[in-house]
Amino acid sequence: MTLVMPPGCDNGRVADGTGLASLRRYTWWTLAGAAVSVLVLFAGGWLVAGGTPLWARLLGGAALGVAVTASVVLLHRRLAAVVPGEVPRRWLAAGGAGAAVLGAVELGFGEYGRWALAPAVLVAVGATFLSPHGQRWLLGGASAAAAVPGLVVSWAMADGGLLYAALFPAGLVIFSGWSVLGPLWAWDVAGRLHAARRLEAELAVKDERLRFAADLHDIQGHHLQVIALKSELAARLAATDPDRAEAEMREVRRLAADALRETRALVHGYRRTTLEEEISNATRVLAAADIDARMDLAPAPSGLSATGRHLLGLVMREATTNVLRHSRAARADVEYRVDGDRARLRVSNDGALAPTEEASGLATLAERLAAAGGDLTWRHEADRFEVAATLPVGAP
Repeated sequence: MTLVMPPGCDNGRVADGTGLASLRRYTWWTLAGAAVSVLVLFAGGWLVAGGTPLWARLLGGAALGVAVTASVVLLHRRLAAVVPGEVPRRWLAAGGAGAAVLGAVELGFGEYGRWALAPAVLVAVGATFLSPHGQRWLLGGASAAAAVPGLVVSWAMADGGLLYAALFPAGLVIFSGWSVLGPLWAWDVAGRLHAARRLEAELAVKDERLRFAADLHDIQGHHLQVIALKSELAARLAATDPDRAEAEMREVRRLAADALRETRALVHGYRRTTLEEEISNATRVLAAADIDARMDLAPAPSGLSATGRHLLGLVMREATTNVLRHSRAARADVEYRVDGDRARLRVSNDGALAPTEEASGLATLAERLAAAGGDLTWRHEADRFEVAATLPVGAP
């Protein structure tokens, strides 16, 4: 049986080629491609048209190159963050200057439908670094200001195109802002959703640990407090009332045995698990963390004992915890196979951080598997971390 978890739409990292990685590439190529196409093909197309003076071609070409470069750099910086960060003022100023020079050259030759393209694109790109309130003010002010130059030039030239010269540039500014900010809005929403879902997965792990700590405190706190009081009482009675002191110490022994029994019961209930349950749990937890979990599972053999399923379940749980705590994983692969008389479990993930203390829990599990006739190994190569466990099918 092969189960493949579908990648979720997230902010940054579900899997290479999917999720936010794909969304980021799509958004990048959409915005950068559209900006460059508009600037080069439309705004700059006039430069190579017949009849354009050489000085206008040179000046406009240089301004176009600056505007295109600045637009690409600004969009790259903006998409590198989930939310808008510091505004690259130098690039924004350079791009704005290039767009203004190119627009002025084209407007001087009566290109009312073309001159505002470059300024509109740079205004839209600059708006991506602002808050929604700032974006509205910038686009509104820029669209109103864009109507003025064409209106003045058309009126001075008396060419009869006042309405077109005034309204078309304003419409270009609004349309450019809508075209750029729309995909960026989807990118930001996906980013915040991804961060929230990863936080949800981490909180689920912490909540479970807190639950166990609270249960352990409830069991141990009462018993230890009573044991301490009765031990103190027995010490005071030892000289004056030995029989009473002996009775108190027997009660202390009973309380200690009860505490030990209840603690074992708690640990047994908390840790007793099976491979099937832990794989199911890992599927949910990794999906909640927006990690692309690829499950390649063979049917569980009937000869694998409850202890064997429990041990492999612990390995699965520890490996899942390591993926969440010690990696920035985009993908995790879980493979379970039965080769002859041995059950084999392998869990690997990418995005592994530098080795820290993640092997401490694995070392303890390795001893337990070795006692059952199996083995547990792990290795860290580049950004990949892999845990592999084997266990005899008939292990008691």
